[in-house]
Amino acid sequence: MIYIGICDDEKYMSDRIRAMASGFFRKRNLEIEILQFSSGEELLKYEKEIDLLFLDIQMKGMDGMETARRLRERKFKGFLIFITILREMVFDSFEVHAYDYLVKPIEERRFERVMERLLASMENAGETNLLIQRGHESSIIPLESIIFCEVINRKVYLHLASSEIIDFYERIENLETKLDDRFFRCHRSYLINLKYLKSFKGGTAYMENGGKIPVSRLRSREFASAILQYMSMQEL
Repeated sequence: MIYIGICDDEKYMSDRIRAMASGFFRKRNLEIEILQFSSGEELLKYEKEIDLLFLDIQMKGMDGMETARRLRERKFKGFLIFITILREMVFDSFEVHAYDYLVKPIEERRFERVMERLLASMENAGETNLLIQRGHESSIIPLESIIFCEVINRKVYLHLASSEIIDFYERIENLETKLDDRFFRCHRSYLINLKYLKSFKGGTAYMENGGKIPVSRLRSREFASAILQYMSMQEL
């Protein structure tokens, strides 16, 4: 699931971007959820994850540039695309690490080109995202959001920090090669994200979401070593 935010005080423009984004991702069988905000103040009150944000620069009240600064101060890591009527204002966007910009009125061909590049950037960020296939649909899952992976009857279940569970068919051996060093295979059926490990006791890994994951006796020593290595890397 890709979470998309649109922040524009002009409803017509917000709805147009929504329609173009919906069409673009639907043609590529990617699941999305779109949220619309009418002001920077309203956007800043939203505390859940946004992967891609379309942000109007010229808005009443708090403008888009100030909104973007505050978002980045709060460690917002999503892709940011500015919407503007003045091309010159885009030079200020370097400060807030904007991915690109779209000039009003937005041309559909320009929108498609920007989105093609952005989608490639998201898919190629192998160290931060997992691209999965479910039937004819694809989804981009941030590794940061995965608490643990569970395999039941040839199906993988991703338990996410949002409490969502996503399932798809994949061999755990193949999945393991797509994950980074924060993940450890503690059992033949489980891969856990060490970031969300709360404690380890009596052959069980206790996760922050309440999950209790068995740790194979054969892997317990290696698991303890992996925990120490992960902790030492966080201190660097």
